[in-house]
Amino acid sequence: MKKSYIWPFANRISHLLMMLFFAVAYILGDFKDLLNYHVAFGLALGVLFAFRTVWGFIGPKYSRFKDFNFNLYDLKDYLLSVFSKSKEYVGHNPASSYAIVAMIVLAFLSIITGLLAYGIEENHGVLAFLHSTYFKKMEIFKDIHEFFSNLFLAIVGIHMAGAIIDKFIKKSDAIDSMVSGYKKLTQSVHVKINIFQSFYTLVWIVLSVFSLYYLIFTKNNIFIANANIKQNYALIHKDFANECGSCHITYPPFLLPKKSWTLMMSDLENHFGDDASIDKATNHSILAFLKQNSAENSTHQAALGILKSLKDDNGTIAITKTPFWKKRHEKVSKDIFASKEVKSRANCKACHTDIQNGLIENDLIKSI
Repeated sequence: MKKSYIWPFANRISHLLMMLFFAVAYILGDFKDLLNYHVAFGLALGVLFAFRTVWGFIGPKYSRFKDFNFNLYDLKDYLLSVFSKSKEYVGHNPASSYAIVAMIVLAFLSIITGLLAYGIEENHGVLAFLHSTYFKKMEIFKDIHEFFSNLFLAIVGIHMAGAIIDKFIKKSDAIDSMVSGYKKLTQSVHVKINIFQSFYTLVWIVLSVFSLYYLIFTKNNIFIANANIKQNYALIHKDFANECGSCHITYPPFLLPKKSWTLMMSDLENHFGDDASIDKATNHSILAFLKQNSAENSTHQAALGILKSLKDDNGTIAITKTPFWKKRHEKVSKDIFASKEVKSRANCKACHTDIQNGLIENDLIKSI
């Protein structure tokens, strides 16, 4: 057997970074308060795959798509010989050839649908302009993104399983070659890269790593930027800010539907154990403002969630009693609500630092 150099540095380092970025992005997707980091790693992964796609046309032999083995008969023979020695493949075997193309396609589909979900559901990033038009279908885009991401994970899993079988059952050095670049073959092969390809490799890796740094550490960059606008209720509606804000924070009107606000404002004499009565004119003015900006008239994710959760409700007036609020806070310990910093479930500002300005953002949640 002859030691042959097949995989240049570009293939090996990008392969490692792709595994790392994908693993981190996928794990972070389960943590709402780390969503910005999930997006950052996902987009950086997209940069890696974009460069890898171009490399498939301008790279050296065996890295180019035209050198991949897409022969269906070879694929059948390879799969049927899972537990036995198969024929020698200098570059990618047939299964890997299909898996790599599938991963490239699924990576871009996951990233595109992720940007759609991020823009439409969270009103963040480059596609935030779609939020007001498609916000009622926000869950569909999230489900589509999760479908492609999970399918991507499945292909990655199959690809890894094939590599493990190659190493421990077929006794192939395919995994080792992605570390060292060398394969043991019956023929002598030595891949060389030219100056242009070397420069492309440098740009590829530097931009991929820099993109991650930029997305994480550059505040309000175009890909992460928050399109939700701070509300100054003192300027928007003075009576609402003065009357409601004199006893507690000014809860954003979109956190309850019109019916709930109407019931609340009609019985201010018994306002959660206190008499919060105000004159009739001021009451009517505040109620009109609350109804105009209620959950029905908002595109906020929380507003839509609250409306859905109160679909058959007869008139809940406490935000903390809505099924949506309970579900979103079900993992919050009772000790946190009872702590000196919080004291009450109604003290939203203890964790949601900008709620009085109409912002309930995952990245603005303060840890207690």
